[in-house]
Amino acid sequence: MTVTSTTAVTNATATTNSSATSSSSSTQTLGYDQFLTLLVTEMKYQDPTKPMDPTQTVSQLASFSSVEQAVKTNSTLTSILNSNLLTQASSFIGKTISSSDGKVSGVVASVSTTSSGATATLTNGSTISLGSGVTVSQ
Repeated sequence: MTVTSTTAVTNATATTNSSATSSSSSTQTLGYDQFLTLLVTEMKYQDPTKPMDPTQTVSQLASFSSVEQAVKTNSTLTSILNSNLLTQASSFIGKTISSSDGKVSGVVASVSTTSSGATATLTNGSTISLGSGVTVSQ
């Protein structure tokens, strides 16, 4: 019986790849602790005759806090996707797989995940990237 790799593994790999690409292409940003340090320093050295508008300060802090929470949520979702990908890919251990081009095949000894997706290591030492076109047989 021959089964093609599941769409879930392919989708999770694509999601992992896109999140890795977006995080590596982002510009250097100000962290939450650095923002608070900057805010406190700004308050410390403000002109006492022209203090900062407290409404604007609270608004900036709330906006930054919201963005920081979104970043943490994205990081958590990425971890969950990677865990799910590894769980799905681990079901290939002990099964015979063939690469999409048919040049590499063998019994899966172990599976690992990286930012580029899941990779199966075969008992003969070869590796196969678990993506679309990979054939799995019992």
